[in-house]
Amino acid sequence: MAEKKFVEEITPMEEDFAQWYTDIVKKAELIEYTSVKGCLVIRPYAYAVWENIQRILDGRFKATGHENVCMPMFIPESLLQKEKDHVEGFAPEVAWVTHGGSERLEDRLCVRPTSETLFCEHYSNIIHSYRDLPKLYNQWVSVVRWEKTTRPFLRTREFLWQEGHTIHATAEEAIVETKQMLDIYADFCENDLAMPVIKGQKTESDKFAGAEATYAIEALMHDGKALQAGTSHYFGDGFAKAFDITYTNKENKKVHPFQTSWGVTTRLIGAIIMTHGDNRGLVLPPAVAPIQAVIIPIAQHKEGVLERCAALKDELAAVGIRVKLDDSDMSAGWKFSEYEMKGVPVRIELGPRDIEAGNCVIVSRATGEKTVVSLENIGETVKAALVSARDDMFKKALENRAKHTYGCDTVEEITAALNEKGDGFVFAPWCGDEACEDEVKAQTGVGSRCIFDEGISLEGKKCVCCGKDAVHNVVWAKAY
Repeated sequence: MAEKKFVEEITPMEEDFAQWYTDIVKKAELIEYTSVKGCLVIRPYAYAVWENIQRILDGRFKATGHENVCMPMFIPESLLQKEKDHVEGFAPEVAWVTHGGSERLEDRLCVRPTSETLFCEHYSNIIHSYRDLPKLYNQWVSVVRWEKTTRPFLRTREFLWQEGHTIHATAEEAIVETKQMLDIYADFCENDLAMPVIKGQKTESDKFAGAEATYAIEALMHDGKALQAGTSHYFGDGFAKAFDITYTNKENKKVHPFQTSWGVTTRLIGAIIMTHGDNRGLVLPPAVAPIQAVIIPIAQHKEGVLERCAALKDELAAVGIRVKLDDSDMSAGWKFSEYEMKGVPVRIELGPRDIEAGNCVIVSRATGEKTVVSLENIGETVKAALVSARDDMFKKALENRAKHTYGCDTVEEITAALNEKGDGFVFAPWCGDEACEDEVKAQTGVGSRCIFDEGISLEGKKCVCCGKDAVHNVVWAKAY
């Protein structure tokens, strides 16, 4: 007899990946739509994931000397206009406030799409001497970008993020900061989110507006499309010159400092869904899962079952595990499906026979594997199961990426690989000419994601498009 299906609303990802994604964010109660397109309610379960992301990253930022601040939501147009390239880059996405009450504003206000200009204004007021540097600031806020096409978490008009803004005495210090923060993001994604990423510099045409160099981490989703999971920018002294930020150095000369900016967003929740989710729902990395282990009583009406489950809950909580006991009157089968759909990393089943034998059953959401374990030292056993869940998730994601990674030397090879094997990461040489970058995308549909030269020899390699000598190896992909 076929196993009863408790979750009917999730479309199989093989049938319609976009609908699968939408079904999960709705069925798992992650978001709710509102009357303003692209502005979503982030529901408690999703917000708890974000809180865990925030908690882990905030700890890492502070461990490297960063402090949190909070800048205003509004930016005067006159302030935004001070950095020409920056404002041109964001102009199509800016939301404007034109009235305060019934009064038309003389200088309309931009609802922050990002806060470089606000930080620059602040720095120009507080930095005067080399003794004032560096300033290592970060803020956790929402920003607004008026996107035409929206999708929950991946591209919304308002979203939550952190944006780091630092300012340094030398270019060397700022470059070290830029790369350090990219490394922190990559380590977080791989170790805490179990999501493999590729680190690299963006091409000139794809860098952040106003930056000298942009670095990014790119992850591959189930459907073979890339997702930019985090960015770190080196600004040089361009913003400092535009906003007249100067300081007196040790030689008593007035000079401009050097800046960086870096950030990740609630897009990471979408990345978790599309990297690890399956047709039963979410699969959450233990580090950010709101519930790391759920206890399901079996035959809970029988004497002593609920009491023993409650004691087990207390024992797990005492060793720092985020645990829930579901003692509701729903059936055990319904509970199994519900917490599978919610992506809880570990399920613990405990009934009369288990109690009598001094055991319980542990089920891994990542692999579906069931294991009978002793209740003795159960806290350490569950901790080990959570570590194994993370490792299993990372291994599976790494295998999926390897399966969908292709090395190509011509545009024709790119097209053939995508047609035969499906979307994925394409590693291919490039001459550095923007015209070739554009032509590759026009012919194949894949754009440059980042430059990746590490460990790759370009000797004898020719540009994938024009056939001239290659100067970089580039990761190309279709992207969200």
